[in-house]
Amino acid sequence: MSLPNQVIDERFLRHRQRSTSLAGVIGGVLAISLFAYRCFIDHVWSWDLLVVSLTIVGVKVAVMIWSHFTD
Repeated sequence: MSLPNQVIDERFLRHRQRSTSLAGVIGGVLAISLFAYRCFIDHVWSWDLLVVSLTIVGVKVAVMIWSHFTD
């Protein structure tokens, strides 16, 4: 057993994976909500928020598909 396996517990890695996933989802929802607010209330298209939102959603879906076929 190598040193990293002795120091890093599997529970820690699973917790880190869940927290990172949750942070990504919340960040995506927040970016989409802010884009929608600016679009419908202020009547301004925030292209930067749209790009960030689509990037977060695209990466999340790509990782889900990749995980489905590699696990």
